Amino acid sequence: MKKLIPLTALLMALLLMMLPCAAAAETIVTSFFPIYLFTLNLTNGLEGVEVVCLTPPSAGCLHDYQLQTGDMKRLARADVFLINGAGMESYLSGVFEAFPDLPVVDASVGVPLLESCVEHDHDHDHDHDEAAASEAAEEDGHEGHHHEMNAHIWLDVSNAVIMVTNLADGLIAQLPRHAEAIAANRDAYIARLTALDAEIKTALAPIDHADVITFHEAFPYFAEAYGLHVAAVLNHEPEDALSPRTLASLCETVGHLGNPPLFIEPQYDDAAARTVSRETGAPVHTLDPIVTGPEDVPLTYYEDVMRANVQVLLEALGH
Repeated sequence: MKKLIPLTALLMALLLMMLPCAAAAETIVTSFFPIYLFTLNLTNGLEGVEVVCLTPPSAGCLHDYQLQTGDMKRLARADVFLINGAGMESYLSGVFEAFPDLPVVDASVGVPLLESCVEHDHDHDHDHDEAAASEAAEEDGHEGHHHEMNAHIWLDVSNAVIMVTNLADGLIAQLPRHAEAIAANRDAYIARLTALDAEIKTALAPIDHADVITFHEAFPYFAEAYGLHVAAVLNHEPEDALSPRTLASLCETVGHLGNPPLFIEPQYDDAAARTVSRETGAPVHTLDPIVTGPEDVPLTYYEDVMRANVQVLLEALGH
């Protein structure tokens, strides 16, 4: 049997023939918004360096993301590709196949990962309450426990410090003439993040172990870092519609927990949360997982949104 040429490799060959010679500027390509934001901080003030986000800042998490022709063009001129890792970029095999010599920096190296589960958060055991959520998830077609790792690592600020360190190390290795400036930016940014981490811990100390329910699995890292308890996570894939049985089971779980706040994300539809809120009286609040942002993003955007999230939590949980 003849060996078929992979489609991505063929597409890459065609693109390379069409592209002009590489630009003089050193080009850093980042996989999505949080990595783009961290990289902007690390490269602030560097001359002759271009930072490009592979996906638009409005794209959000890379659930089932497929590489586009424009993405391949951006990667073709990249000097280095910076990624979140931990399973966020499901398309990586295509990148390695099409660009075998492209340096890839994985920001997740050394980050303690939490297990993800389709049904709900498995890091806590809550007998009847979580059993109801699990049963409902099985009704939606998720039979048994399909385990993988939760990739939303940046929402624990101590993880963000590790990520920034990894990204800086990768950039220094690939852009050695900027090593001193990148190291200085790294140190300044890590100082800001370390202060933010302490600030959040102090602010949320009065609501230690408070129950929250989320409709996407973005916040377990935040919860574990800052003393909250995610009592249930209903949607592994935020675009999935919940069945009537799932919604009914969730209402039961919410009732057993005393109607704790339901937290939605501005990037996704909130119809399910609103339905549960109407049935139970549980309030709905919005937390931003920082997977999207403005085109002209301020360098302090991560800190600004994290502080805003803290204020939402304090208001929602009565402090």
